[in-house]
Amino acid sequence: MRVLGVDPGTIRLGYGVVDGGDDMQMVDCGVLNLRPESPVAERLRSVYEKLSTIITQHHPDEAAIEEPFVGQNIRSALAIGRAQAVATLAAANQGLPVYYYSPAQIKQQVAGYGGSDKEQMQEMVRIQLGLSCPPQPSDAADALAVAICHIQQSRFNQWLADRG
Repeated sequence: MRVLGVDPGTIRLGYGVVDGGDDMQMVDCGVLNLRPESPVAERLRSVYEKLSTIITQHHPDEAAIEEPFVGQNIRSALAIGRAQAVATLAAANQGLPVYYYSPAQIKQQVAGYGGSDKEQMQEMVRIQLGLSCPPQPSDAADALAVAICHIQQSRFNQWLADRG
């Protein structure tokens, strides 16, 4: 199973593609840097076009997208929600099933602790993907963590189904 992981944002959007065979392997990762001075609609169009290109290039089977964290900054959560919706649309338009995970679920699944910090997450992504150094920037590492989370959750769900 090949999974596209997305860490949504309207200024920086992280993406990561992971093959989830016996050993997980990173296929690609990066960050879409969007111009903050551009209108939101233009940035969202760019997100859609660039993610569509990444999907076409790497042919993932499924997409996993991080849900926005709603803390004190509601405006930020709404902006991230817009990017999440556009990422969902890009995946759905290419026939991919889309799954969503909260930041705490991703941290729990990847690092074993829902309160892990960025450095711990980057190191766990590095270890699980067999990389020589932690993926940079952190938005790309976060997107890889979303993909890893989905692969591990899918494996667990399959294990449960096999047990009957």
